[in-house]
Formats: sequence, C-alpha cells, structure tokens
Amino acid sequence: MNFMEGEEFFGAAYKGSKQFSQQEVKSANATGFGAAADDYMERGIDLNEQLIRNKPATYFFRMKGDAMQEAGIFDNDVLIVDRSLKLVTGKIIVAILNGELLVRRYHKNFTSAFLIPENNRYKTINLAEFTDCQRLPTLAAVTGRL
Repeated sequence: MNFMEGEEFFGAAYKGSKQFSQQEVKSANATGFGAAADDYMERGIDLNEQLIRNKPATYFFRMKGDAMQEAGIFDNDVLIVDRSLKLVTGKIIVAILNGELLVRRYHKNFTSAFLIPENNRYKTINLAEFTDCQRLPTLAAVTGRL
C-alpha cells in the first residue's frame, strides 16, 4: 500500500487571479514556511533613534583640530550637537568666541565661566575676559570619523 493512499491533501482555498506554474515564470521562487528564527529576528538599529533625542534642535558638526583629543574627540570626527540640552558644568559644548567656533569643556564656578581644552597644548579660556562670546549647544554624541 502506498503511503499516500487514503490520505486527502488540501490545497489553498484561494488560487489567485492568474494561474502560472513555476516553469512558466522564470523568476518564481518557492516560498514555503519561514525559518523558525524569523520569530525572534530584531529590527535593525536606527541611529536616529539612538543618537538624536530632539530632532528639530539637533545638527551635525565636523570637528577641526585636536583641542579635545584627550576626551576622545579627534580631528574630522562628526559631533552630534543638541541645542535643547541644558548647559551644565563639566559638559562639552560648542561656543563662538570672537567669531571662531570652539569645542571645549564648560566649567562654571561662583565668579567665572571657563572653556577648558582636553589637550595640554591649549590654554583654558576665561570667558569673563571676552565680550563677544556666544554659547552654542551642548554636545550630545561623537560618531567618530565618517
């Protein structure tokens, strides 16, 4: 007795609007069941979700120079800057000082505010000595060289 005898096989109730065989369609693929691991598959990592918290207030900035190399920020690194982050002592910020963009660590005590480089070749800047200083946003992340 053949193992198929006496067994009924049922096909799909919906046959589609066009009847093609796999031989008639050169690019047809057999689909079958998906792999069991597909149920546990994670979606890809979205860097926008991971690195940008406030999209309208965020922009990208390319670092020029080595003033922050001891903080892990190197020449040509891409910095993600968020204007909505609060200015807090110890944070790395972007500032405009006499028309020049600077990336430095911000420190404030009772009397003055300072921009501190993370490279011994550069001097600490006392902001009280400058009248033309504009604080820009706080650094949100460093992506490295892109």
